Amino acid sequence: MNKRSKWIGALSVIVLSAALTVSSVLPAAPVKAASNMEPDYEVKLLMTPGAVLGSDDKLKNEVRSAFGMPDKLTKMNVQFLDTDGKDIYGNGWSPRIRKKEGDSGFELSYKKQYPIVNGNIDVALTKANQEGFDASDTNYEAQVEWGYQNKTLSITRSKKAKKSGYSGVDLPSVKDSRELLIDKAPGKFDKWLYAGWGTEQLQGARIYGPVLAKRYTGTWDGLKTYIEVWPIRSATGTGTENVVEISFKTDDRETASQKHDELVTYLQSKGWFLAKDSLKTQLIMDHY
Repeated sequence: MNKRSKWIGALSVIVLSAALTVSSVLPAAPVKAASNMEPDYEVKLLMTPGAVLGSDDKLKNEVRSAFGMPDKLTKMNVQFLDTDGKDIYGNGWSPRIRKKEGDSGFELSYKKQYPIVNGNIDVALTKANQEGFDASDTNYEAQVEWGYQNKTLSITRSKKAKKSGYSGVDLPSVKDSRELLIDKAPGKFDKWLYAGWGTEQLQGARIYGPVLAKRYTGTWDGLKTYIEVWPIRSATGTGTENVVEISFKTDDRETASQKHDELVTYLQSKGWFLAKDSLKTQLIMDHY
């Protein structure tokens, strides 16, 4: 081997060694984090029960006419499960069983909620992302529940289940409810605080509810619109008090903001608006 070949070989070794040294010192390229979930938006506003309901607790004709709602309504029976100490709800989760009129089975849902502080939706979405709810998980649906003044981010996993022995809108017993929710429990819920946490809580859970609600369907300003009447047990437990909620959904944040304000103005002009945020789940958890 001549001197030139030896020199080239030595240089190659030096260059290779330097490259290996640099690669071992420099950090690996960061793995790009999954993006935040893309929510849809559900505007939920309250209506004054005495102004919109008749003595039969059904919507008055003038209200149905304003929203193009037929007299026909859909019944929905709803109940939640939690421990006496509300350990599940206290950790931001709500396991629910619902049966709608005409459905062949039960709808199970496992909802995780994040408060939206100062209206900052993206901060809540980022918080959810940090806790494992990101755009890569298509099993969960993200929704911003847009109330009168407050907003909440809800991330929900929904499942279907059937159980013999029930008809119409009947809901399962506490024993059967536990079995259904445990059997279908998604991993994120079950492992929330530790492996098996969710199912452990459900094993000792009881029913909050049920509440048999009525839903009317119509339109407002081109948007599919619902009005629901929820007879929820009063705080004293001696009767029920109707919660009347009007809602619509949209995929667009700007549309939600604009139409929210327009619907508030419209309801105020009719004398139908109740200036409070809708807290149906909270009322059920408190009163049952």
